Amino acid sequence: MQNISSKIASLHWDSITESMHENGFAIIPNVLHNDQCEALKAEYSNPDLYRKTVVMERYRFGLGEYKYFNYPLPDLIQSLRTSIYPKLAPIANTWMKALNIPTVFPDTHEKLLEQCHANHQFKATVLILKYGKSGFNTLHQDLYGDVYFPIQIVLFLNEPDEDFTGGEFVLTQQTPRAQSKAIVLKPKKGDILVFTTNFRPVKGTKGYYRAAMKHGVSEIHSGERHTLGIIFHDALS
Repeated sequence: MQNISSKIASLHWDSITESMHENGFAIIPNVLHNDQCEALKAEYSNPDLYRKTVVMERYRFGLGEYKYFNYPLPDLIQSLRTSIYPKLAPIANTWMKALNIPTVFPDTHEKLLEQCHANHQFKATVLILKYGKSGFNTLHQDLYGDVYFPIQIVLFLNEPDEDFTGGEFVLTQQTPRAQSKAIVLKPKKGDILVFTTNFRPVKGTKGYYRAAMKHGVSEIHSGERHTLGIIFHDALS
């Protein structure tokens, strides 16, 4: 079986990059196989893996629960994080250049974490989320500190319309002086969604402008929905 780093390297990154520039997101199908999805879900109840549990209703984030992994991350997650980041850094740097933002992201994930640690951001931000019937996630952005990478990924661990109904992934794009645009996505089990954490450049008549984006999850009507979120920067707390 092909290891995950080799699989990431073999993906069609030209088309993924094009989708990111065009839309601010890209769906990569069939990255994880069924056994990998099931193994990640099975570890949800293992307290040794996690540093923090958040009950979303308590903070008005929605209805559901998520857990932040502790370091060291499980091998599969660590491999995904370190092998995907170098493919996304050039996209992020192109965005910064288009928007005349002086930030330049390093070419390896290790160097990004060094920047986080210099800013006292030491906490792992990878998280696994679980929703049941009536669960949802309000629109938000995952920043966690002054040092943040503007692209993140979500891995889908359940099959829509089989394991759960509802629960679509929702993105909103705010164009300056205009109404927000809603984007509703329905990735399948094993797919990865790559999307912007905060904003993306959109070309207008006078050059590029910054379009703010948020993400969330619509209400689950039945069943259970799990996702794994990989944010590339570390957190202050």
